[in-house]
Amino acid sequence: MENPMLNKYLNDWIEEATITQMQEKMTNGELTSKELVLMYLHRISIYDKNIHSILEVNPEALHIAAALDAQRKETGPRSALHGVPILIKDNIDTADKMHTSAGSLALKDSIAVKDSYVAERLRKAGAVILGKTNMTEWANFMAIGMKSGYSSRGGQVLNPYGPGQFEVGGSSSGSGAAVAANLAAAAIGTETSGSILNPSCQNSLVGIKPTVGLISRRGIIPIAHTQDTAGPMARTVRDAVILLNALTGRDEEDPITRTNPLVEKDFTEHLRKDGLKGKRIGIATEGFIEQLSEEVQTVFQETVAVLEASGAEIIEHIEIPCATVKWSYNVLTYEFKPDLNAYLNNLQPSIPIRSLRDLIQFNNENEEKMLKYGQAVLIQSEATSGSLTEGKYVQSLEFDYYHSTQQGIDYALEKYQLDAIVFPSEEGSHISAKAGYPTIAVPAGYTAEGEPVGITFAGTAYSEPTLIEAAYGFEQLTRFRKAPVLGVE
Repeated sequence: MENPMLNKYLNDWIEEATITQMQEKMTNGELTSKELVLMYLHRISIYDKNIHSILEVNPEALHIAAALDAQRKETGPRSALHGVPILIKDNIDTADKMHTSAGSLALKDSIAVKDSYVAERLRKAGAVILGKTNMTEWANFMAIGMKSGYSSRGGQVLNPYGPGQFEVGGSSSGSGAAVAANLAAAAIGTETSGSILNPSCQNSLVGIKPTVGLISRRGIIPIAHTQDTAGPMARTVRDAVILLNALTGRDEEDPITRTNPLVEKDFTEHLRKDGLKGKRIGIATEGFIEQLSEEVQTVFQETVAVLEASGAEIIEHIEIPCATVKWSYNVLTYEFKPDLNAYLNNLQPSIPIRSLRDLIQFNNENEEKMLKYGQAVLIQSEATSGSLTEGKYVQSLEFDYYHSTQQGIDYALEKYQLDAIVFPSEEGSHISAKAGYPTIAVPAGYTAEGEPVGITFAGTAYSEPTLIEAAYGFEQLTRFRKAPVLGVE
């Protein structure tokens, strides 16, 4: 960059700068939002060539930042996010000059008719929506064996800690890789089952998968309404919580948000350094840790030792009955068709893809570009009635709710009188997903080869305050996260 001051910030400061630090510099007049955007655009142009995490940059980002700078001078900041550049996953509607495609070339020209609830809340808070992140196409609900982070529109997202060496995680892979590589202050991901938590663990990030109902799902390209939610991904617990504050609320267009008792909650009040002290934490291993490599298992056992020294009361090897049940994806298979059809039917009239059937046909007609991994999952969902009347769907829905709650998270919390459950990596995320319950991922170290490892804190519905205390307490004790060493072509 030509500006020597910005060059200094680029070299000495921005790489791991927090939202709070950015806010301090803008308040003090040392930096502007426009300059922050310029620095991030510079980093994107240099480093994203190797990780393919960003599909497009908001062409209005600099002007939005300049307007927010002017507003700061006139009336002060709107919130802790005022002027802060945030990336947003490509399945979240933004009514601007960017597209919303779920990573698919079928929707490459689709511009949302109106903002999603998430985009509305970000703009209201004064954040700069910097761009759209790449993702596993259709949130990895398209084909069997599709590689996490792959999309026909953006190609393969790579893990900045080891491009081509370590899994990047999905389906919010672009959000994870971009924030890990410091291409924005933070990002928004979405999760149906593991899609925030998995890339957060794989990219040494904090990811908050909230209770379904904490954040409105309006304007998000869906998989399944019973499990879908958006959530923040950031480099620190504090940054993720600041973002969560901005996203939380009730939306008359999304009835589940009426169950949210935390509408007025300031989650930053729960950023307690001694957040683990006195808490009863259950360690879930049986049925979960076996899925991980021996090296990751070793890192996890070292993490348990840290928890034991934190002042928390640790109960190891807790029993979770549903750990051994045979789960299915039936609920997702049945809900995807009506949910996606409703979304596609409301797109701009110029977009020819109006239904799941249209999408399957488009993919068949453009096989070379669209069907690298096939579309067996789409075809399976299209074969359902779309009416949600099938007995198999209703039985699966009740099965999932019962086993994930009364034989899952709630069972363990009640039996052992726990405040939270710790799972190795994102193992167990499917249980919280089926229950609609919250989970927070936090960096927990690295393997000898440098692959990031995370742990997850899980709880019952709307237990975010408790989980934030535990996650922040763990982070402050350990501070495991370190920035990746980025290559330049």
